[in-house]
Amino acid sequence: QVQLVESGGGLAQPGGSLRLSCAASGIIFGDSTTGWYRQAPGKQRELVASITSGGSTIYADSVKGRFTISRDNALNTVYLQMNSLKPEDTAVYYCNLHLWPYPDYWGQGTQVSVSS
Repeated sequence: QVQLVESGGGLAQPGGSLRLSCAASGIIFGDSTTGWYRQAPGKQRELVASITSGGSTIYADSVKGRFTISRDNALNTVYLQMNSLKPEDTAVYYCNLHLWPYPDYWGQGTQVSVSS
């Protein structure tokens, strides 16, 4: 059974930092593309960042230069380092794992709140 377990969310002040982690089990993590999505109240879920098995990354324009996605295949874990946080980064953040030909897998979500 595939599981994605997220951690690291919480409350941060504007300009602060948080680091999210997502540990995967039950799947060949190293061959997957993994990513972080977020969903703010009343808004659609959106891609924040993704990283392929080869290390290629994609970022939403709104987080470029502030967020960094990385992965440790030995630990089956993907990270999202979030710096210079803004109130508009407040959302539930979800870990995603894509590995053909399987359906996408999702974590349970972790709340990130940015407020003074």
